[in-house]
Amino acid sequence: MPKQLNNDICDTSIFSSIYNKYAKDLQNFLYYKYGSGYNTDDKVQDAFEKLWDNCKKVSYSKVKSYLFTVANNLMLNEIKHQKVVLKYSLKTQKHYTNESPEFILEKEQFFERYKQILESLTEEQRVAFLLSKAEGKKHSEIAEFLGVTQKVVEYRIYSAFKILREELDGFKIK
Repeated sequence: MPKQLNNDICDTSIFSSIYNKYAKDLQNFLYYKYGSGYNTDDKVQDAFEKLWDNCKKVSYSKVKSYLFTVANNLMLNEIKHQKVVLKYSLKTQKHYTNESPEFILEKEQFFERYKQILESLTEEQRVAFLLSKAEGKKHSEIAEFLGVTQKVVEYRIYSAFKILREELDGFKIK
């Protein structure tokens, strides 16, 4: 048989003949070696993808060896990944907190009161305040967005602050 050139594999007709020749054998090899617990069809496709990506580097005589080695390594990587997933799933998750029930209740009540006060603000104050504090926008950006001057935005935000401080005990925000 005459020696094949390295770039012959990159020809689509030769590549498809390689696929037709080795795909079923490769799938059977992975299935027999690793069982049905893993998706062997995907690994076969991935192996052929890698072959296509490296078609210039792999000689025709080494194609079978390359495909089986790559597919085997892909399966081993998948098994390693599944072990990590299993180890993480078996790890007990923390279902407790160091916060006392009283603190949690106070926090929920504070948050409910905070939402009520926000709802009682005028729409202009609430929008300016939330754009500034919840979304982190600058006063100039808010002014441009709302179509007002920066001083108006500052007044709305600070008046919202004043109402929140008066209505909520211990209200502090950065």
